[in-house]
Amino acid sequence: MAALAQKDGYVGSSACADCHVAETDDWSNSDHANAWRMPGPDMLRGAFQGEVFELDGMRAEFLMDGDTRLVRVTEKDGVTTEYPVHSVGGVAPLEQLILQTEPGRLQSFDVVWDVEKREWYHLYPDQDLPPDDGLHWTGPYKNWNARCAECHATNFSKNYELETDSYASTQSEIGVGCEACHGPGRTHLEQVNSGAPASDTYGFTVDFSDRSSGLEQCATCHSRREALNSKSPRPGTGFHDSYNLSLLRDGTYFPDGQIRDEVYVYGSFLQSKMYAKGVNCVDCHNPHSTKRIATDNALCAQCHSPAGNPDFPSLPLAEYDSPAHTRHPENTEGAQCVNCHMIERTYMGTDGRRDHSFRIPRPDLFRETGAPDACTTCHVDKSPEWAADTIAGWYPQGAWTQPHSGTIIAQGLHDSAAAAPDLISLARNADQNSLARATALWLMASAGEAVSVDDITPQLNDPDPLIRASAVQALRAVPPSLSAPYLVAALEDPTRNVRLAAARTILTIPANTAPAALRPAYRAASGTLSRVLGEQLDFPEAHIQIAGISLTQRNFPAAEAAFRTVVRLDPQQADAWVMLVRLAAARGGPTEARKVLAEALARVPDNPGLLDLARQL
Repeated sequence: MAALAQKDGYVGSSACADCHVAETDDWSNSDHANAWRMPGPDMLRGAFQGEVFELDGMRAEFLMDGDTRLVRVTEKDGVTTEYPVHSVGGVAPLEQLILQTEPGRLQSFDVVWDVEKREWYHLYPDQDLPPDDGLHWTGPYKNWNARCAECHATNFSKNYELETDSYASTQSEIGVGCEACHGPGRTHLEQVNSGAPASDTYGFTVDFSDRSSGLEQCATCHSRREALNSKSPRPGTGFHDSYNLSLLRDGTYFPDGQIRDEVYVYGSFLQSKMYAKGVNCVDCHNPHSTKRIATDNALCAQCHSPAGNPDFPSLPLAEYDSPAHTRHPENTEGAQCVNCHMIERTYMGTDGRRDHSFRIPRPDLFRETGAPDACTTCHVDKSPEWAADTIAGWYPQGAWTQPHSGTIIAQGLHDSAAAAPDLISLARNADQNSLARATALWLMASAGEAVSVDDITPQLNDPDPLIRASAVQALRAVPPSLSAPYLVAALEDPTRNVRLAAARTILTIPANTAPAALRPAYRAASGTLSRVLGEQLDFPEAHIQIAGISLTQRNFPAAEAAFRTVVRLDPQQADAWVMLVRLAAARGGPTEARKVLAEALARVPDNPGLLDLARQL
C-alpha cells in the first residue's frame, strides 16, 4: 500500500493501484488520466520536426532543443518569442500545447496538433486576433489556470493575485485522477490499513451508491457553468453549491435545447426523458475507461428492445433496431440510433460531440426556432419542410404533433413580454425538463408588467435549486415592494446558487429607493456576491458585474475602477470603454471624456458605440 501523502487528504492515484488493479488499468489509458500531461515521448507523435504554421501574419515554428519542445512564435506585430512547452492538454482527437508566458501563468496555444492527420491547425482561423486582443492566445479568455485546469487536474487551486495579476496555482495531481471523482483517499487508506470496518462511503466524500450524487459529480466538469470557487470543490459537494449552470441562452443552445456552442453534456442530459427516468452516466459509460459499455446500436438496445431493462420498467417493449423503426436500411449511417437522436456538432475544429438530450427529430419546429434537425443534417440536399412532411407521413400521430417548449423559448427570446403567458405556463409545468422551465423564468425577468409576483412565487419553493435560482431572477420583473420578502428569504436558501441569485437581484435595486423591508438585506447580499466575485477576479466578466452594481448603487468611483480593470484585462471590451467615456463626461466634463475616448478608439477604432460618442463630443 502506498504511503499517505499530500495535503487535504489527497494521496494520489498511485496509492489506489495495488488494490484496484482492473480499475487502474482502465483509467490509466483513459481520456481522464491523459487530460493534462507533462511532455513525454507518448504525446505529439510526429510533431516538433521543424514544422512551420502560418496564418494571417502569425508564424509558429515547432522545434526540438535536445529533449525540450519549443515553439517560436512571431506575432502579427513582428515580435518573436520562444516558449518551451510546459505541458499538453487532451489526448484525442487533438492535443493542445500549454505554454508558460510568465512564471505561473499558463496559456492555451491556438495552434493545436491533429492526432489523426498528424498536422498543426488553428482553432480559430477566421478570427482576427492581434496580440493585445483579449481573445488572443495570451489573453484572459485562453488562460489555462482560470478557464481549463480545474477540469484537467485533481484538487486544483487557481491562487490568483489581482494586485500582481499573477498565478501560483497548485494541484494534487495533473490529469483527472481517482480522487477527482471519489474524493481524497487518506481516510479510505487509513480504514484499510487499520482493518477497521468500512464506512458506508468507504472513507470517501462521494457516495456512488446514490445515483444522483454520481451524476452531479460527473457534471462538475461535464457542464457549461460558472464556477463559484477558485479551486476544485471537494467531491461530493452539491453541484448547485459550486456552480451556476448555463441556461438555454441564445448562442449557447438553440431555443429548442439542442447544443449550439460547446456545453459539455450535463445541460443537455437534464432535458432528456432518460434523465427523468433515472438513467445515469454509468449506464452507458465505463466511468474508469470513459469508453461506452457497448458499441453502435447495441448500446441503446440494452434498454430499447423487446426484452427491455428491469431497472427501467416504464420502457415500452419494442424492436427499435430494425428498418421498421429506423426507416433506413440495416447497417447504414441512417440506421444508427445516434444519428437521429444525438446530433453531432464539431468543436475545436475536429472534436465531434453528440447532443445528450436524446431528442426525437422535430424538423417541423425549424420556422419557429431556427434549430437544426437530424434529418437535414444528413440529407443536406433536402429542406426541413421535406423532413417534416416525411415524418408526418411515417407517424401521423407522432411526437411532432405535440407542442414543444422550444417554440415558447424562441418567442421569449424575441419578446418576453408578449410571450409571458406561455413562459409562465412553461415555468409551472412540472412535466417539462428543469432547464427549459428555468430558462422560462429567466426570460420572465425581462417581461416587466406582463408578469406578476403570483406568477413567480410557486417556483420559489420548487425542490430543484435550478428552478428556485431562476425564480429569484424572475423577481426582477416585479416592483421591489412586492419582491422584497421573497428576496430576503432567498438569501437564506440552503443552496448557494439560490443565495447568489438573490444577492445579484437585490443589488440591482438602488439602495436609496429600496423598500424598508429590503434595506437590511444589502449587507448580506453584498457579502454573498463579493465572496463569489472574489474568486473570479481574473475574469473581465466579474469586473463588469462589479461595475454594474456600483453604477446601480451610485458608487461612481468604484464603477470607474472596475471598468478600468476590465479594459486592462481585455482591451477590446468596447462596452466597458463606452461606460468609461460616459463616466468621464459625467465626472470631469467633455475634456476628460475626449481623453478617455481617444484612449478607447486606439484599442477599438471601429466600434459603433464609441464612434457615436465621438460625434456627440
